[in-house]
Amino acid sequence: MGELWVPVACPCCASRTGGGTCPVCFWTDDGQGDTDADEVRGGPNGDLSLTHARLNFAVYGASHPRYQDTVRPPRPDERP
Repeated sequence: MGELWVPVACPCCASRTGGGTCPVCFWTDDGQGDTDADEVRGGPNGDLSLTHARLNFAVYGASHPRYQDTVRPPRPDERP
């Protein structure tokens, strides 16, 4: 029998998009969480800390203003 897929909440916008790069905020889940949210890790999220990305999402609707035209609203099944 197949495995049941449980959607993972995005650490930035909390939408249940399953990990990877979130189509709702464009944050790439790199394992960062609340305990190290202020740290800038580089990698796929560049010079953004998770804290800064969350603030950007609250203001711009995307983890960075440059992604405003790339993101989409969460589907009903993805809402936190």
